[in-house]
Amino acid sequence: MAKKSVTDNVTAEEQASVSFEQAMESLETIVAKLESGDVPLETAIELFQEGMRLSSLCGQKLEQVERRIEILVEGEGGLGRKPFVPAQSDS
Repeated sequence: MAKKSVTDNVTAEEQASVSFEQAMESLETIVAKLESGDVPLETAIELFQEGMRLSSLCGQKLEQVERRIEILVEGEGGLGRKPFVPAQSDS
């Protein structure tokens, strides 16, 4: 019997409750299966689609965390808070 994945029969609201770590673990499992090359084409397509959903979910969760991070900055008046601004990539 096939193991149910994190995103099987899951609503958008329930997907939001999936942890980043759970999504990454499922994504790593999918990548390993696809890299093995022993997956029928139809299954590979389904795994790829699920992997894309998980990748998007992980990206959204990382963006949420970036918005919540604050950097403590030492200034003349002591420590202050400054919002985290991620470095922009050159691509």
